[in-house]
Amino acid sequence: MKRIGLGLQARFLLAMAGALLVVGAIVALLLARQALNQREVLRVSGAVVSQVFDQRLRDQGISLAESLADTLVNPLYYSDLDAIGALVRNTVSQEAISYILVHDPEGRLIHDGTMEVAGYGRQMQDPLAPGAIHAVKQLVQGSPAVLEVDQPIVIGGQRIGGVRVGMNLMPVLAKEAEAMQLLKQRMRDSERRQLGWVLLLLFALVGFACAMGLYVQRTLVRPIRWLGHAARRIEQGDYQLETQGMRLGGELGELMQTFERMSRSIARHDREVRQMAYTDALTGLTNRLAFREALDHRLQGARASGGGLALLFIDIDEFKRVNDTLGHEAGDEALLQFAQRIAVAVEQEGDDDTLLARFGGDEFVLLVGDGRDQASNTAARLAERLVQDLAAALEVQGREIFLGSSIGITLFPEDAGDATVLLKNGDIAMYQAKMAGKNCFRYYSRAMDHAVERRLHLEQELRGAWERGELRLVYQPVFRTRDRVLVGVETLLRWEHPVLGAIPPPVFIDVAEQSGLIQMLGPKVLHAACHQARQWPRNIIGEELFVSVNVSPRQLRNGDLVGEVASCLHTSGLAASRLHLELTETAVIGDEMLAASLLEKLHRTGIKVWLDDFGTGFSGLSHLRQVPVDGVKIDKSFISDLQRDPDDLALTSAIIAMAHALGITVVAEGVEQRAQFELLEQRGCDLVQGYWLSRPLESEDLVRLLEGARTVVPD
Repeated sequence: MKRIGLGLQARFLLAMAGALLVVGAIVALLLARQALNQREVLRVSGAVVSQVFDQRLRDQGISLAESLADTLVNPLYYSDLDAIGALVRNTVSQEAISYILVHDPEGRLIHDGTMEVAGYGRQMQDPLAPGAIHAVKQLVQGSPAVLEVDQPIVIGGQRIGGVRVGMNLMPVLAKEAEAMQLLKQRMRDSERRQLGWVLLLLFALVGFACAMGLYVQRTLVRPIRWLGHAARRIEQGDYQLETQGMRLGGELGELMQTFERMSRSIARHDREVRQMAYTDALTGLTNRLAFREALDHRLQGARASGGGLALLFIDIDEFKRVNDTLGHEAGDEALLQFAQRIAVAVEQEGDDDTLLARFGGDEFVLLVGDGRDQASNTAARLAERLVQDLAAALEVQGREIFLGSSIGITLFPEDAGDATVLLKNGDIAMYQAKMAGKNCFRYYSRAMDHAVERRLHLEQELRGAWERGELRLVYQPVFRTRDRVLVGVETLLRWEHPVLGAIPPPVFIDVAEQSGLIQMLGPKVLHAACHQARQWPRNIIGEELFVSVNVSPRQLRNGDLVGEVASCLHTSGLAASRLHLELTETAVIGDEMLAASLLEKLHRTGIKVWLDDFGTGFSGLSHLRQVPVDGVKIDKSFISDLQRDPDDLALTSAIIAMAHALGITVVAEGVEQRAQFELLEQRGCDLVQGYWLSRPLESEDLVRLLEGARTVVPD
């Protein structure tokens, strides 16, 4: 059945009627409020009148009591009852006084103004008597009918009695009632006059409303109907409006024209806002908001059809280094090139449903396919292609840089059932790709959740491990090949957890690096190593051992490393020449200008700087000429195959020769066999360390080794 609606005119009349009702309600509320105010005024006025009359009566009573007390001093002192009676009778005859009682200090009545004084000598027993008897100064008390003023009579500082003056409250109450009745009558007259004016104004308002209804019906109904229709069309996204021949003058006509212009402006801004809200400003790709909406929509479709989706979470490796070294403009240029490479790979390897978005910062996401097998296969092809393409060199501001990418892959519905969990799993898988060495991809698995939880648990436990005494320092001896004498040690950190047992250093050091705890642990290790090294004896030929301490990239870039080193040397008393700092290659080449400046400052303090794991991070050996280092440590991956791999032997020999040509000391780490030592000795390697020579030692064991060992050759 068709519903019959009210027209605009009828609604306007109903609105006017409603407005009148509202006005009537407001008037009624105002009248009620006025009545309430009048009652409040009456209440306050009554209180004021009562206070005025009471105060007047009180002042009169106090004045009489003080006057009587002064005049009764001598008669009371000499027990002149006639004089006392005359004074009391003369005063009690006044209209406002109810009674006057004169009493001795014990409360016995002396005179009450009567001729016979019936209660003479008796103890006063009325309710107000105790207060009057014990009053040591003027006291005002009362009952519903009487206001009593008690005044002690004192001579020479001694209280010889008192006088009680009772003021009659009945006349006062009667006058108060009469005054309040007169006030109420005047307020009622005022209320009737105001009500008449209000009703007159209300009738005038009704008449004005009727006249306005007729005027609005004739001049506004049709234009307003057009405006309402236009607003509904704009709401539906239709911004093409026509006035249908209505050309009105005045403000209404201007309003209609403005409405037309507004519709065109809204249409233009709608296009711009949609572009801004759903597109990344730098790359022009879909942004995080639009991707999330698309992901929710695609998940609904996949659930309904029983299909599957694959999400690839892509993070650029070492992107921060570009911003830090070349600036944010270079970083933006690198991001654009990455986005273009990803888009090309998607076009060639993806399907029509593949969605590419920039998720924020240096993160990109891909949503692939609507069939389970198809989505998984397409995701694998894309990941392999992207790892290869994104690892290729980028040319940014005339410089060639290599970054690479870490990619996490997660599948719907195998790994997650909603968008939030799917994105979280993709992030976890991407992080595992970074942990696996970066520039690779990893699929999400349930075990990754446990790995993340374990990592978080390790981070929490590591925060207080030093204070609980769970962390300790051990020292890996370093020997000189020339005379096979122990000349120094490398400081190593060990963690013995009371429940988990021994935690491998690569595990907890990585946790410390990623969480930033290394900036707290690094200075503590440095201080402890310097203090212990200060206590060690000299070696067998009288040389003092050097102690080398590893410095993390975070300490190098973010901390006050120079200040920390100076503080350690000052507090421990260790000679600067005995302290060596070990830096990784990647930490140095991340920002060569900063590293060179910092290393120069460290050299000025007298300490030495070594590059650790040399040969695994540099793209070329020419970097040694750009950073001022004193020594390099050949990575143990080269040492382990010296006897079997000619390439490792050749590369090791080249490193030793080149370093010596530059005046740089060479240390070989990971020496575990006699043959390795002999090969290094033949090629002139300066220093060696490894398990074949000695395992890491506690400080006490190191002292014993210094006192008894001379050569690296085991007995």
